[in-house]
Amino acid sequence: MHSPIEQFEIKYFIPQILFSNASLFMVIALAIIVGGLLLATSKRSLVPGRAQAFAEGLHDFVLNMMNETTGKDGMRFFPLVFSLFTFVLTANLVGLIPYSFTVTSHLIVTFALAVLVIGTVIVYGFMHHGAHFLHLFVPSGVPGWLLPFLVLIEIISFISRPISLSLRLFANMMAGHIALKIFAGFVVMLGASGFFAILSPLPLVMAVALMALELLVACLQAYVFAILTCIYLNDALHIDH
Repeated sequence: MHSPIEQFEIKYFIPQILFSNASLFMVIALAIIVGGLLLATSKRSLVPGRAQAFAEGLHDFVLNMMNETTGKDGMRFFPLVFSLFTFVLTANLVGLIPYSFTVTSHLIVTFALAVLVIGTVIVYGFMHHGAHFLHLFVPSGVPGWLLPFLVLIEIISFISRPISLSLRLFANMMAGHIALKIFAGFVVMLGASGFFAILSPLPLVMAVALMALELLVACLQAYVFAILTCIYLNDALHIDH
């Protein structure tokens, strides 16, 4: 059985320009999103077809999520949140296809997305609120002697956001794919072991169940990433919330 970690190896197709399998599947995910949305909205009608209804449902899902977390002021960030949600969701789902590559199982990718979110929060916070944005780290209504400790805690909490945001997505996707690889390997090993081949349906059932669970996790992790993005952006919009 091949190592379950082997599926995460970066392999360069064009070393001169650093174009790897990770680069390829990011391009594939982007092509699916752009091509799918263009196809779904190319023939818009009052009574939508399946593709248009799916695209509109995806749009409304993100829109309602942002309305609940950021309010109307947050609609200026809709393109960012929608892009992140669709990219993470598509990359997660593409990674479930056999012999494909899971982009979101690499920490550098998820960390880059998380830094983009936190960077947007910081830049917009200072542009919109100026130095008042620093009040985000100063809780109100606390004793003066306790304030330095709480400010330090708030700063550490803010700095840890991109780490936790990226680790959550990375760890869930990597762990699930490792489990799938292990159970799939058990099926092959038992199938080639003679008498014990009668036991091979057991890991096969587990592999199918894990695939269904991974499908749920792929969608859930995209939602969690998007909802946390909205919550963090809300800090930049409403300092005193």
